[in-house]
Amino acid sequence: MKAWQYVGDGEPITLNEVPEPVAGPGEVVLDVKAAGVCHTDVGHVDGVISYLLHAAEGEARTMGHEIAGIVREVGEGVTDRRVGDRVVVRAAPEGPGTERDGGFAPLVSVQQELLVPLPDGVPWDQAAVATDGGMTSYHAVGARAEASPGLKLGLIGYGGLGSLGVQTALGRGAVVYVAEVREDRFPEILAAGVTDVATSVDAFADVGLDAIVDFAGFGTTTAQAIKTVRGGGRVVLVGLGAQFATIDSSDLVMRQIELVGSMGGDNEDVAQVLQLMLDGKLVADTAPVTFDKLGDAVDRLRDGTNVGRAVILFD
Repeated sequence: MKAWQYVGDGEPITLNEVPEPVAGPGEVVLDVKAAGVCHTDVGHVDGVISYLLHAAEGEARTMGHEIAGIVREVGEGVTDRRVGDRVVVRAAPEGPGTERDGGFAPLVSVQQELLVPLPDGVPWDQAAVATDGGMTSYHAVGARAEASPGLKLGLIGYGGLGSLGVQTALGRGAVVYVAEVREDRFPEILAAGVTDVATSVDAFADVGLDAIVDFAGFGTTTAQAIKTVRGGGRVVLVGLGAQFATIDSSDLVMRQIELVGSMGGDNEDVAQVLQLMLDGKLVADTAPVTFDKLGDAVDRLRDGTNVGRAVILFD
């Protein structure tokens, strides 16, 4: 079968012929129905976070960690999943698309503990996004930023994660401010129900933001968040646009700012996101991509010309 693979830092994602997977003990094989394209995939290809792949020099890795599909084969010891089940795969460091071959292929093998049942009624493209983008934004805004009624929350970036984060925050009753560099998106962002939008989060320095979630993570954005959040406030770093950031440590200490990281979530977070999608309370802005054009989708995500979260849909 054909699979899109990481082949080395700085090398373009490459379509290669690979063997079909088999279900080992505690695993299932899925017929992939949808696979989302994520900024993490760009980070792997560009070498920013390719160390997370644990690939030996010269070793290729099939990418794709946002996966939804149907169980095709069940391995020894799997008792809670059956052939034909609709499931999604929680994105995890030890899971497909990171430490093992992922879902940018028609078939993928998955550890049973990463599987979450997919309710009937949730479309495949939405289901794929729930596994990482949905889970990550839900966890960052809810568990880490502790969004609640009346909390003044700043969000940096209105891409795939940020748009989902806005919906989650508003659903929890927070007062939301968004920083987004693309001014052409301002009308859309305001229409979503946010209080204000600007090209940089420091435009909200006088608001007294209780917390800021940095979905971009380009170093400068994190530094701006620390400067902008109120004294005693919290900055949640999610994005990994850059591996290193230079921050004002005196500002962090003197104003007692709390800087925390947020990565992914758990199966329950994914299940909650899927339920919100089923109830029509959370909708990802997706852009279908054919399998043969996946490389182009990665390039568009890198240069910021993508519209919506790219998702490969398989027949």
